[in-house]
Amino acid sequence: MMNKINFPEGFSPASRVWIYQSNRPFNEREVLEINEQLEQFTSQWNAHGDPVKGWGRVIMDQVIVIIADESEVTVSGCSTDSSVRVIKSLERQYEVNLFDRLLLGFVVKEKVQLLPMAQIPYALEKGYIDENTLYLNNTVLTKADLDSKWLIPLKNSWLASRVGITA
Repeated sequence: MMNKINFPEGFSPASRVWIYQSNRPFNEREVLEINEQLEQFTSQWNAHGDPVKGWGRVIMDQVIVIIADESEVTVSGCSTDSSVRVIKSLERQYEVNLFDRLLLGFVVKEKVQLLPMAQIPYALEKGYIDENTLYLNNTVLTKADLDSKWLIPLKNSWLASRVGITA
């Protein structure tokens, strides 16, 4: 599952990125349905009447990534709002939380595991995660950062100093 994540080719490195992590994994049927809805949304995505080159998918069964290439059409507030509406609709449809920023994602045994900030020291102490565990840095804003700074070892993240890991 974790091998290589196939983000789309042909998008500017400056493309805007939005990452929504679900509080539970989606099952196979849900992934297919959600991908279909994201495909439908991005194929009709407009900013002031101009088509936005967009892409959206469920990654690792638990994370939704939306990309908008702004090299030709800038994504306006309205078009950003329309993507948020789609995400909120998915939340209701699948009874998940996609906006909980207090849960931090890690890749443990090839799966996304969520931990509240307060449990990270305990998880480190018990060896559930360590400084090399991949952290989902969902604060990335561009495709370039998505490619290079999204899945990073905990020791390279902003979290490291907060949980007492020194580089």
